Amino acid sequence: MAKRDWNINVDEILEASVHFGHKMKKWNPKMEPYIIPKCLTRSRSHLINFVKTAQYLSEACDLVFTAARCNEEFLIVGTNKKVADSVFEAAIRAQCHYVNDKWFSGLLTNWSTTKIILSKFRKLRIKEKIGGLKPRDASILKRQLRHFERALEGIKYMRRLPDFVIIIDQQKNYTALRECKILGIPTISLIDTNSDPDLAFFPIPANDDSRPSIKFILNKLVFAIREGRLDAIEKKIKRTY
Repeated sequence: MAKRDWNINVDEILEASVHFGHKMKKWNPKMEPYIIPKCLTRSRSHLINFVKTAQYLSEACDLVFTAARCNEEFLIVGTNKKVADSVFEAAIRAQCHYVNDKWFSGLLTNWSTTKIILSKFRKLRIKEKIGGLKPRDASILKRQLRHFERALEGIKYMRRLPDFVIIIDQQKNYTALRECKILGIPTISLIDTNSDPDLAFFPIPANDDSRPSIKFILNKLVFAIREGRLDAIEKKIKRTY
């Protein structure tokens, strides 16, 4: 695995509120190794150990860099409305697939059916672009596309199962996490103080409710993915010459 400096600054982690967890009564005891001990803080909420966040985030960046360098495909999942834009922007910048609205059950575990639906969706989009339909038929087509777009817009070009899935909110996106686990697809998952770290292939202890926190984590992962893709292109050019 590649080891690089991802410029993960503790001050930036604190500024982005990455270390803020949930109320102490709302926690998963399995998260204890990632939390600052009660005796060291007067806060009524748990605080995530930001040093461990920096360590795990750096290792996650190494992981996605190596995967991107091998031309592996990523899927970013974050269906909470307040982070939908951040997920979309991150996916576009990293050239990844994404789901930021609703995860429909069986998207990955029933991939043969998903492929058929995606093919139908792509054909409908082509039909819309060609145009020339009667007003009534055009109206029906638009209605069908709206139905598909909500769940499929971010995966419309996905031709196979992803190699890595980045999951923002473990609680809200448990179905996606479970499907990945069934299929053996590695997941990089943000784990807040109420999360189960055992469910993720690679956990990053971080606040998964704050927009600045999620944006900070995604920015680092996206940068690493882009660097990995760039490295792969540069190596290909060198081999050509």
